[in-house]
Amino acid sequence: MNRPTIILGISAFYHDSAACLVRDGQIIAAAQEERFTRKKHDAAFPKQAVEYCLLAGGIQLAGLEYVAFYEKPFLKFDRILHSYLAYAPSGLKTFLMAIPLWIRERVWMKALIHHELAGFNGKILFPEHHESHAASAFFPSPYPEAAFLTVDGVGEWTTTSYGAGSSNKIEMLGELHFPHSLGLLYSAFTYFTGFRVNSGEYKLMGLAPYGEPKYVDVILRELIDLKEDGSFHLNMKYFNYGVGLTMTNEQFDKLFGRGPRKPESKLTQSDMDLARSVQEVTEEIMFRMARHVRKETGLKKLCLAGGVALNCVANGKILREGIFENIWIQPAAGDAGGSLGAALFAWHQVLGNERKADGAHDSQRGSYLGPEFSRDEIRDYLTNNNIPFTELREDELPEKIADLIKAGKVIGWFYGRMEFGPRALGGRSIIGDAQSPRMQEVMNLKIKFRESFRPFAPSVLSEKCAEWFELKEESPYMLLVAPVVKSRQREMTAEEKKRFGLEKLLAIRSTIPAVTHVDYTARIQTVTEDHSPMYYRMIKKFDEKYGCPVIINTSFNVRGEPIVGTPEHAYVCFMRTNMDYLLVGNYLLEKKDQKPLDKDINWLKEFELD
Repeated sequence: MNRPTIILGISAFYHDSAACLVRDGQIIAAAQEERFTRKKHDAAFPKQAVEYCLLAGGIQLAGLEYVAFYEKPFLKFDRILHSYLAYAPSGLKTFLMAIPLWIRERVWMKALIHHELAGFNGKILFPEHHESHAASAFFPSPYPEAAFLTVDGVGEWTTTSYGAGSSNKIEMLGELHFPHSLGLLYSAFTYFTGFRVNSGEYKLMGLAPYGEPKYVDVILRELIDLKEDGSFHLNMKYFNYGVGLTMTNEQFDKLFGRGPRKPESKLTQSDMDLARSVQEVTEEIMFRMARHVRKETGLKKLCLAGGVALNCVANGKILREGIFENIWIQPAAGDAGGSLGAALFAWHQVLGNERKADGAHDSQRGSYLGPEFSRDEIRDYLTNNNIPFTELREDELPEKIADLIKAGKVIGWFYGRMEFGPRALGGRSIIGDAQSPRMQEVMNLKIKFRESFRPFAPSVLSEKCAEWFELKEESPYMLLVAPVVKSRQREMTAEEKKRFGLEKLLAIRSTIPAVTHVDYTARIQTVTEDHSPMYYRMIKKFDEKYGCPVIINTSFNVRGEPIVGTPEHAYVCFMRTNMDYLLVGNYLLEKKDQKPLDKDINWLKEFELD
């Protein structure tokens, strides 16, 4: 019997470090380091994520044959040096901060990996950053052949790439290079509107529907020279990200007649208009890129990865435009997914191993690739800490939770394996009633401790999706936005239509108001029984009893904190919020039965707000 080939993929040192284990081409485990260290977007070497992956695979470091790091350090260092030389004498301060670290550690990545993985004696491979993104997009997809498009901030030099995948190979056909980057353009506006770069971009996207696109012409005239094929050049006189400590500069301030918003200060109509404007520009660029990729490749399927692929609004509009027949998006589309892509690149592209794709089912297994806890482990934690609970049988759990949702309760749902990627998909979720007109405000302000404008996503039974949303594609990873069907929408009054800015929040727009955005759309997760059986059965029971196959699903965390990873994380989060119930495996905890936590820590001060 042949010994299996085991490959460890690693991404690290920019943001969202992660590890992934692949055995004979099958994804065994994957997780972000932040879930273990509790440091949001942790960029450090993913020691604990690696330990988890090895444990999940049942192997020691000595059993690894390959480690695949998600980018080429020397090529990235080349870009950094050239950038500082191009901007000199500007950027001296950041040069003196960055270069010693690179010379001391990051250039010598092989030595660092051997140091961190003491006992590993195999080969180390270094695909390019966008090769890792492309591999993460195509290889796990259900398609035997497809085009791919990867768009992010920057890898080594590349900021955007496209190409074609067929069988077990991907081929790059075109690239855009730094400093011309759609991801960095979007991040510049993220910074300018007062949110944190590399974590606040989704807030900017959520803010966009409250504004007007009044700055689109200014952006297209002054900031970007956009071509018909989606290629572009940025006017760098307005940006400072080349070597500076900020994303934008004084010229950018003058262009928009203001400076950057101070974080945590009140949002203005200007912030909302800027968000709407850059979102529309982003969508237009993605449209043009998609059309060009279709024309150049002639392929009918598209795979997406890179941080910009998390822009689910743009993804949904590309799908509705009909440029491609089908779209598949890597659920860990950002740098964390680079670990998975690097491992699969090594297995297929470097080692030449076969890839099987049936056209219907991806190989990412619902992205439930993180740790899980047995009943005994959970029970031991609860009993050892004198935590009151009720144990539910498998057959009674779905109905019990469905009844609590209908009663207006907010429930922490911790069940099965943790999700890989930024979205909670029914493994580490907070759930509630999508039909409640107050639930969005309650969950934002009393549970999540975040801005009131932030929308929530619906989990919907896959077979019932078309009855509620105008979506023609499965969306298991919550990466497509689509309108609520007309029959479920509510026509607004003349007075409601006059509202602007955050006042738009006050109007109910559909029969599922808690998950309906102000533009009548929703960020949808379609749920099937094969990947998440208990979550599916619970929603199905809710539909059978109460006539609605849709519930709220938001990530199990509070603002500034990573998604919970263990029963202890879940319990502490539950106790420091206004959640009513916590389900951990088959054990149900009610808030009123719990004793106060031993250590009285102000939740909002303990974690750094983003």
